[in-house]
Amino acid sequence: MAITDSKTGKVPKQFNIEELKEQANLMRGYDLACLCAAGSGHAGGTLSIIDITTALYMHVAAIDPKDPLWDGRDRIIWSTGHKAPALYLGLAFAGCCDKKDVALLRKLSSPFQGHPHWLKLPGSEVSSGSLGQGLSVAVGIAIAAKLDNKPYKTYVIMGDGEQQEGSIWEAVMEGAQYKLDNLIGIVDCNGLQIDGKVSDVMNVEPLDEKYRSFGWNVLKIDGHDMKQIVEALEKAKALNNGKPTVILAKTVKGKGVSFMEDVAGWHGKTPNVEELNKGLAELNLVGKIPVDELFAHAKAYQAEVEKKLEAKMPKFSRDYWWNKSDTMKVAMKPTRMGFGQSLAENGDDERIVCLGLDISGSITISEFYAKNPNRKNRWLSMGIAEQSATAAAAGLAKEGKIAVFGTYATFAAARNLDQLRVSVCYGNFNVMVAGAHGGVSVGPDGATHQALEDLFAMCGLPNMSVVVPCDSVETKKATDFLLLKHVGPKYIRFAREATPIVSDANTPFVFGKANVIRLRRECENFAEGFETVLASDYVGEQEDLTIVACGPMVPEAMRAAYILKKEFGYETRIVNMHTMKPFDDDAVLRAAAETGIVVTAEEHQIGPLAWKASSVITASPALYGTPVITGYIGVKDRFGDSGAPWELIKEFEVSAEHIAHKAAELMAVKERKGIAEEMLAR
Repeated sequence: MAITDSKTGKVPKQFNIEELKEQANLMRGYDLACLCAAGSGHAGGTLSIIDITTALYMHVAAIDPKDPLWDGRDRIIWSTGHKAPALYLGLAFAGCCDKKDVALLRKLSSPFQGHPHWLKLPGSEVSSGSLGQGLSVAVGIAIAAKLDNKPYKTYVIMGDGEQQEGSIWEAVMEGAQYKLDNLIGIVDCNGLQIDGKVSDVMNVEPLDEKYRSFGWNVLKIDGHDMKQIVEALEKAKALNNGKPTVILAKTVKGKGVSFMEDVAGWHGKTPNVEELNKGLAELNLVGKIPVDELFAHAKAYQAEVEKKLEAKMPKFSRDYWWNKSDTMKVAMKPTRMGFGQSLAENGDDERIVCLGLDISGSITISEFYAKNPNRKNRWLSMGIAEQSATAAAAGLAKEGKIAVFGTYATFAAARNLDQLRVSVCYGNFNVMVAGAHGGVSVGPDGATHQALEDLFAMCGLPNMSVVVPCDSVETKKATDFLLLKHVGPKYIRFAREATPIVSDANTPFVFGKANVIRLRRECENFAEGFETVLASDYVGEQEDLTIVACGPMVPEAMRAAYILKKEFGYETRIVNMHTMKPFDDDAVLRAAAETGIVVTAEEHQIGPLAWKASSVITASPALYGTPVITGYIGVKDRFGDSGAPWELIKEFEVSAEHIAHKAAELMAVKERKGIAEEMLAR
């Protein structure tokens, strides 16, 4: 069966092999154009899977474009969620959505998220992006079909690097155990992952022997030979021998575009306009892809996004956004850079062992050995295997090593939470965890990769210390300290996006002790307009309110203080709570007692900072009877979204403007209360 009208049972069109080849080539052209319009995404893997996508969506799988939720459809699960553009184009070419709408890829509120979200796009079966989970979901779907006596097949598309995840092999066992001959796995064996060749990062071969030994049927094909693809898919669909089937498809990353082919660097990269035109020429598609129309559609959508964002921003007498005026200019740099600099400088210590988890360059952990190849024996490439790597780090620490590992914060603190709890924290081992790309800084990647919950877990683990530095300079200082001067489990959270540099070499940093920041003047350089001292050394100045912030919200809090001064004349005490655990209770207690208003600001679900500050205030006998007004800025119990990082700061209402607006609201309450008390006193 192929594209079907589920109401009549008719097949509107049956594509032959040559027509499928032609459609696959067109799909590659659209893929390049849509990725170029998005400005971010994964060109290499989408191009390697497109021939299989074409055969599956346009020839083999039972789907109804008019009814994407038709109960009799085959289920296609994309475990490799980063190849989402191929999924979207498969749906579009099958007629489930308009091809030009795929140009809205990775834009705010678009159905075409950076990784698939089934609640936004009919035809997308599951929300995915965290590797290694799709096969387990597919097992559940296939079992449901057996229980309900339904004839549909369940396909699951995986990557070869993804086979490094232990959860894959748990699902492989389950598929065989429950005799799921309605389950068909497809592995895109392009041989590359972010950190290089799969065989070098963490070898998974021989996959055919492994799957057979677990009781699966195995078919091996050339993943770019349309005839072989169709025959394998049809054979797998027809097999009824009580065994699940896996198709191992040998492919080429970046297939069809010479300068992308078999280059690991094109994993998470998109073509610019010049590269797009070159790619289209190589595919013989010049003039056949409506590039200008796709770009115009994306541009018009983006204009509406920006209009809506602007409408929801609090308004002041002028625009205070970063670097919009002639004064208070700020330099920006990704906070992750400080982490890499520290590892590079301190890596000669023979106790340090770094574990890579496949995004090593992006999070800068590879700086440990980049210019010091003699350290390579203390660099362990663990592949896409966060849980095992975490426990391995505990083992290294037990034997006296300083184990350091890191990945996306959402994977470094959630996927491996039990290993962190039992293997690392319970044993109180000296393991350093880098929660990289924290908050909304991964932007267009979307909800699956945006760590908005990690601090709940990390701050809740006994023995775990937690540091959330405000900029790249403070990140280096924090890493220096945690690496060599702190013994025990520790978690450092930092961002990917360039954020304001608001500290320097002379700015104090003491683990466990907050800083107080005060606006002193308006000047050309934003950071120079502020003074920073240790909270324990600070003498109150009868400020009107306090903003307690951590991480990239510290610069936003500073900008909010500037807005409040210019717009209302309010004086603000900013507390940089860079160490979330152990928490500097005294800094918050003094601020609450001396200013009467405490606003917390965190690039996270509201909680780890807000609730801790509130509990400190409410539990202190010293504040009994003292009126303290509190307010919270943070993400409000929602998942993330694709969009540019600075757009998401506005969308999630965590900008300086939102902090200032909340502070002004609370100041109005404070002033009304003051007037009322004054009248009563008369």
